Amino acid sequence: MPDSNQHIRELQDQIARYDSESAFASLFRLLYDRLIRFCMQYVQSREAAEEVVSDVFVRIWERRAQLKDIANLEVYLFVSVRNQAYNYLEKYSVMRVTSMENGEWELTNMSDPGKELEWKEMAARLDREVNQLPDQCRKVFRLIKEEGFRYREVAQILNISPRTVETQLYRAVRRLQAAVGQWLPDKFRKGGMNGKRVYGKTLFPDGRKKGHD
Repeated sequence: MPDSNQHIRELQDQIARYDSESAFASLFRLLYDRLIRFCMQYVQSREAAEEVVSDVFVRIWERRAQLKDIANLEVYLFVSVRNQAYNYLEKYSVMRVTSMENGEWELTNMSDPGKELEWKEMAARLDREVNQLPDQCRKVFRLIKEEGFRYREVAQILNISPRTVETQLYRAVRRLQAAVGQWLPDKFRKGGMNGKRVYGKTLFPDGRKKGHD
């Protein structure tokens, strides 16, 4: 996500150096929806997630002069939301949920329009399977495959080792391949998805190391 990262760094600099409210508003709009989806893996409702994410952004603005010391603001915000979600759960004794209310995943148009329904059915099946993954496994999968983070960034966000990230992603992919393999043409079963994109991301990499930082 090089372009996005550069844009975030520019906004970060404007906020820290010039107290730019417009830059802060742009940062909020850029990351708000993604942070909400991430937070809803910890708290029970969208309303709670909105409260958590809003609190994090309020703190960012209050401590904006310190932003210049943050190396990766995007990762910092995800970690802050995770920690604030834990604080919310402790305060209100709310149980964590294991699935998101709305994953907002997209199914791109395939080369054979006649197969669109089959791909949509596969996507729905896949969505259910992702929601049934173990908690940590699911979070790793979503952050890498949906949000596009690298292994080391996910390790920072979830406070686990990069090796654990790799292991959890491998387990998730193996389980999902087994769940939806029957829906795939033979050439995709043998060699991965070969560039087919489901939910806007290439689902199954051709090797475990793809996306490793």
